[in-house]
Amino acid sequence: MQVILIKDVDNLGSAHELVEVRPGYARNYLIPQKYAIEASTSNTAVMEERRKQLAKKESKLLAEINNVIAVLKEAPVKVGAKIGVSGKIFGSVTSIQLARAIREQKGYEIDRRRITITSDVKEAGTHKASIDFGKDNTVEIEFEVVGE
Repeated sequence: MQVILIKDVDNLGSAHELVEVRPGYARNYLIPQKYAIEASTSNTAVMEERRKQLAKKESKLLAEINNVIAVLKEAPVKVGAKIGVSGKIFGSVTSIQLARAIREQKGYEIDRRRITITSDVKEAGTHKASIDFGKDNTVEIEFEVVGE
């Protein structure tokens, strides 16, 4: 029996995919749990239209992500920190501070959980961090720690 998956199902397929399953599995589990619908001609046409709309939306999102990446790579973000006379920072720079600096300087709201600082930032200077935008879109940016 052919069904169209509505949600991702482990070991079977992803959403909006046409799969072949045993009739009992479809009737007793997939369809009642709202994981799939029967693959009739009208349901197939509706899913194709949804797939096209998702592809358009994804391409717009990808274009916006590339725009954000270009802006972030233009110049390093400056993060303020209290620095001692030897050039060492009191504490360390965190992803929260970096996200706040990006929001204030570049105008983009980036979730702090998407930012990964590659090494401990304990002194002033230029450092690197990576930002994960999802869907294999990861960018490495530079940020500069300066005294407040």
